Amino acid sequence: MDNNQRIKQIKQRLIEGLDAESVDVIDESHMHAGHAGAKTGMGHFNVTIIADAFTGKSLIERHRQIYAALGDMMQTDIHALSIKAYTTNEL
Repeated sequence: MDNNQRIKQIKQRLIEGLDAESVDVIDESHMHAGHAGAKTGMGHFNVTIIADAFTGKSLIERHRQIYAALGDMMQTDIHALSIKAYTTNEL
């Protein structure tokens, strides 16, 4: 799967899994060329997500929710994930 397809899949899983209001995914793989993880073919992504599912959740809990929504992609398609997770009330 190429990174454009991965971005679409990441967005879909986060929107569906967390009923996200907004999901922005940026491919930062090019910034990690030569990095050991880049050799696997998996991507480096930056995600900004707005979802009320994060209400009352700690930062760690929010990250766990995101990892759960992404499921197997964390082992097969994503080498690194930078996360910014907000509720609509935090903006």
